Amino acid sequence: MMSIIIPAYNEAENIENTASVISGIMEKNNIPYELLFVDDGSRDKTWELIEALTDSNPSIRGLRFSRNFGKEGAIFAGLKHCRGECAVVIDCDLQHPPELMVKMYELWREGYKVVEAVKASRGKESLLYKLFAKCFYGLMEGSSNIKIKGASDYKLMDRQVINALNDLPERITFYRALSSWVGFKSTQLEFDVAPRSAGTTKWSFKKLFKFAVANLTSFTSAPLHIVTVMGILSFIAAAILGVIQIVKASQGIPQNGILPVLLLIASVLMLALGIIGYYLSKIYEEIKGRPRFIVATDTLSDKSEKSHESDKTKGAH
Repeated sequence: MMSIIIPAYNEAENIENTASVISGIMEKNNIPYELLFVDDGSRDKTWELIEALTDSNPSIRGLRFSRNFGKEGAIFAGLKHCRGECAVVIDCDLQHPPELMVKMYELWREGYKVVEAVKASRGKESLLYKLFAKCFYGLMEGSSNIKIKGASDYKLMDRQVINALNDLPERITFYRALSSWVGFKSTQLEFDVAPRSAGTTKWSFKKLFKFAVANLTSFTSAPLHIVTVMGILSFIAAAILGVIQIVKASQGIPQNGILPVLLLIASVLMLALGIIGYYLSKIYEEIKGRPRFIVATDTLSDKSEKSHESDKTKGAH
C-alpha cells in the first residue's frame, strides 16, 4: 500500500477536489492507497471536510493538530502515522502533478528507495522569489554538499527511508534536505509546477525568509564560519584604515582618530553575536525536547472507538 501524505492549512477550497483527483488516479491504476490528510491547525472548514471524506471513503484518513505547528511538523506527523510500504508527500493545492505518482510507484517497484520529483520550472513566481530561492539553494548546497536545487517536498520514500527519518532525534527539521541526507538508492523525475487549483498561497515572503533562515542554520554551520571570515576581513580593513589615518596625520591633515575603525569592528562584533545568539536559541529549542507536533484527533482512532462501542452495545443486547 502507498500512503499519500497531504499537509493542509486552511485548504477548504481544495480538500474535496484533491481527494477526488488523487483517489481517482490510484483506483484507475489499481494502486492500493491510503490518503492521509494532516490538518495543521486550520481555521476554516478544512477539518470538517476531511472528516466527511473519511466517512465516505475508507481509504481516507485525517490527523488534526491541536494548533498550527507548520508544514514540517505536518509532514513528519504523516510519516510517523502512515501505514504504507511506501509514502508520498504532496501539496494540497495540486501544484504537484498527482499523475506523476503512478510513475513514482513503478520506479519504487523496480527497487528505488527514494523517487524525488524535481522542478523543471518554478511556475509563476516573482523575480525576487526566484532570486531568493536560488541564493538559498546555493548556500545550502555549498555548505552541506547535498544537491537540493529544484528539489521539492514531492517525493516517494520506501518504508526503510521513512523509518530512518522517524528515528532522527532533532526537533528542528528540514524534510527536503533530510530525505536526501539519509541516502539510499534514489532517482529523480522532472515536473512543471502547475497553477493552484483554488485558493491562494499561505506563504508570504516573511514566512519564506524565516523558513529559509531556520533551515539553513539547522542543517549547516556555515553562518558561524562566515563570522570568522568577517573577523579576518574587518582586521584587514581596520589595518588599512589605521595606516591611512597615520599617513594623513603625518601630512598635517586633521583626522577623527580611530572612530571609523572602532565603528567597523563594533558592527562586525554585533553581527557575529547575533549569529551566535541565533544558533544558541536553536540549541535551546532542541534541548527542551518538546514534540514537533501534537495530534488532537485521528479519524482512524475515532472509527475504532466507535466500532468498539457499537460491538459492546450489540453484546449487551
